[in-house]
Amino acid sequence: MVTDQQPRRRTSGRRALLSLLAAFFLTLGAGVAFLSASPASAGPVDRCTATTGAVVAVDFGPFGGPVVRGCDTTPTTGYALLHEGGFSTTGTVHDGDGFICRIGNGSFDAGTEYPTPDKEDCVLTPQATAYWSYWIASPGQKNWTYSPLGAMSRTLEDGDVDAWVFGGTDVGGTTGKPTFSPDDVRARGGATTPDPTDPTGPPTVPPGSVDVAAATRWVTGMLTDQERVVDEGATAPDHLLTTEAVYALAGARSKSPAVQKAAAFLAQPAQTNAYAYPAGEDGMPDASAAARLALVAEATGRDPRAFGGHDLLGDLVKYVCPRDVGDGEAVPGCLTKGDFRTTGQADAQAMAVIALLNGGVTPPADAVTRLTGLQCEDGGFTGILIRAGEWCDSDAASTGLITLALKRAGGHDAVVAKARAHLVKSQLPNGAWPSASYLTTGSAGPTGWAAQALRALGDTARADAGVSWLSRQQLPGGGFGFEEGETEPRLFATAPAVVAGAGSDLVALTTKKADPPATEPPAGEGPDLKKGSAYLTDHKRLIQGHYYENAPGSGFADFGMTIDGAYALAATGTDNTALRTIVDFLDKGGKDGKGRGIHDWTMIGTKYAGGGFLGKTAVLAEAVGRDPRDFGGQDLIGALAKAVCPAKTPTPRPCAAKGNYTYATSVFSQSLGVMAQVRAGETAAAAEPIAYLKSLQEPSGAWPSLIGEKSDAEVDSTAMAAMTLDLLPDAASQAAVDKALAWLAGRQLADGGFPGASGNSVNSAALAVQGLSLDATKYAGGIAKARKFLASQQNADGGFNVVKGGQPGSDVRASTQAVGGATGISFGTLARSLDGTAPEPTPSGSGRPSGAPTPPEIVTPGEETGGTGAAGGPGPGGALASTGVQVGGLAAAAVVLVLGGWAATRAARRRRAAPGSAA
Repeated sequence: MVTDQQPRRRTSGRRALLSLLAAFFLTLGAGVAFLSASPASAGPVDRCTATTGAVVAVDFGPFGGPVVRGCDTTPTTGYALLHEGGFSTTGTVHDGDGFICRIGNGSFDAGTEYPTPDKEDCVLTPQATAYWSYWIASPGQKNWTYSPLGAMSRTLEDGDVDAWVFGGTDVGGTTGKPTFSPDDVRARGGATTPDPTDPTGPPTVPPGSVDVAAATRWVTGMLTDQERVVDEGATAPDHLLTTEAVYALAGARSKSPAVQKAAAFLAQPAQTNAYAYPAGEDGMPDASAAARLALVAEATGRDPRAFGGHDLLGDLVKYVCPRDVGDGEAVPGCLTKGDFRTTGQADAQAMAVIALLNGGVTPPADAVTRLTGLQCEDGGFTGILIRAGEWCDSDAASTGLITLALKRAGGHDAVVAKARAHLVKSQLPNGAWPSASYLTTGSAGPTGWAAQALRALGDTARADAGVSWLSRQQLPGGGFGFEEGETEPRLFATAPAVVAGAGSDLVALTTKKADPPATEPPAGEGPDLKKGSAYLTDHKRLIQGHYYENAPGSGFADFGMTIDGAYALAATGTDNTALRTIVDFLDKGGKDGKGRGIHDWTMIGTKYAGGGFLGKTAVLAEAVGRDPRDFGGQDLIGALAKAVCPAKTPTPRPCAAKGNYTYATSVFSQSLGVMAQVRAGETAAAAEPIAYLKSLQEPSGAWPSLIGEKSDAEVDSTAMAAMTLDLLPDAASQAAVDKALAWLAGRQLADGGFPGASGNSVNSAALAVQGLSLDATKYAGGIAKARKFLASQQNADGGFNVVKGGQPGSDVRASTQAVGGATGISFGTLARSLDGTAPEPTPSGSGRPSGAPTPPEIVTPGEETGGTGAAGGPGPGGALASTGVQVGGLAAAAVVLVLGGWAATRAARRRRAAPGSAA
């Protein structure tokens, strides 16, 4: 059965505070025992509707209870929804309330929180097979996915649905999903959108047409010297937006002097090379840029085979991916067979196909077939180049463009018909199309693409309805904003709207076409580390210069993340005073707002002392020249020796096997312990931990995330283990490192990023840079791309996003890893002298007062360390520095950043650290 829970009242002040909190969540899946076919038909949850408020469902099935629902009519975060929906939680002793270890509700068993103390003591992170996991579904979505952000970091919208289930899942997140669907528990009632699948005809809307002349004037006005787009405040041309301007002008008036001048500018060899050949004029092109330029040529009467000194069409065909990533040796820039290398996005794949066809070149059959594989069950197409079986979320813009490409290619009538049916069904009553399938307001760009496709398919009435809506959205200056009601015109929205408004489409105006993904980064480019360090040392985050909190205002120090920040500062050397202040605080008995010091986190001297906590702290001491045998008054190296397990215990905790450190439940934690012992000259004492770490390497060369639990191979742990074994000079260790680096290189994405806990991850890219820098000469290209990726994720405040395309905003934990990782300095070689420095004075009243405890951050299970951040979660100093789970997989360590620094001992080997290593 399903039980509904009355929402509780709360004060506006508490509400505002909750909206600011960053947090992590548990994520290793769980299943439910039972659920009735339909949720309760009446009750407090009815205060929420399908379009107002958000619903949370907690499954107490494993404990003999029902699925209990709660509602929050004014949702802000996933954490707030859980508590405002009537649920209580308990955290862990080690990480505070931030790690949700138990959940209870008054409608089941008198509010008893589960699991009960006799089953889980909630001192450290629970086992990966038995804890709460967090699942989400956006409005209209039919399937659950792991949240890519923490419950406190995930900003809710009206109509969102969350679920918490208890149990276990594999690290990939492919098992353990809720046994009920989002529709089973989402709110009913409220306003409904008329069914657009009615076959009687298109929406009835007032007639109207786009003012093409006004749009032409606006687009022309966006061109500097009538030849190029230059972003505000910049001097370099924006080549991509310049191609958009060409498409708009060509669609509106192909003989426009401005369109010819812009095309001529792009055809200059220096501009073509800068945009489409970042690897050098004789290197592999950026396929999306090459396709866009080919379309520019075709739209303006130029030859795409001789544009800017290049045969754009020949180069596109030359670099089509020959095989899937799993079929033999990986091909750089490829995900699967038929991809145009370096594309990454579906629109680029479609534009390349159109450009080839319109240029008289038959595209490789696999490249065209690849487009058909992007069709979702609802008939629409996803905008991301996914592989078979991966999450597919269609949108109108991608559906319109890919439909145009497949119609132009021919031979895919059934796929095109299904796509047309989707466009018909998803058109709103006012004639528009939304930017996402679950939204109910129109968007100019998607409407332009959908109208183009339907007109090309002969459905002029529906296309006209879309154009009529566009006419009502056109701004006074002639341009279009992205979303309905937006008052700032944008080229990306205006171009497809103008082409549709002119009664044309991308295929017709070019008789060919293309689109872009990410450009390959120039070697040596990377993020601004000085700005990144300033972000990390700002006292709004680094309380009185001493520590980061696990939740803003809580006074509860996140010691693991504080060490991560110290590692980052040690790697860059940009603020030794701030680094000295942190180190002195940890080493000299500093206390957080709750009276806790560093050894309340390491738990040294207790039965819960963990190898990861001890190792992480010891590595910091070693990196800055302090004595790890007397740090904070404790012998960390001696404690590590005592923490080596003599044998496996009945459960993975505290010992998964002989040689495992106690409570080191991740490869990250095991690696930190080994590094600390080796740096301290205790290689012999670390022999068994080293052997155990080596035994965990998979035949592919990768390491899994978790120890003692089912776990997938992942980038973060593989990079960390490689840096650890690189400290050892024996041939077997070096061979293991070589194999690991080859595996890492094969995981790089087209845009330079790497798959991690929550998608295209900043954390994983930074760790990969550190790992690949062990052989910087061999992997120079991949390192440069990854650094460029990191630079693309740095914000104006100097901090970094958690993942590309996720919830935007700087995250402390992601920033610590990005800042240190971008240097390429291995944790095994990190060293920073603090000689001649003095700690920063603590001004009276500086920093944030502890105040009353605030709602906690939810951290990742399996990792015994606190954390904060957009996807925040414990850092690698604990058991699970990073589970390396994928988005839609175990989000359990979404962004664990664990800069580790180890300098003293460096194995003599042929590899050298990348340029920029710390002195």
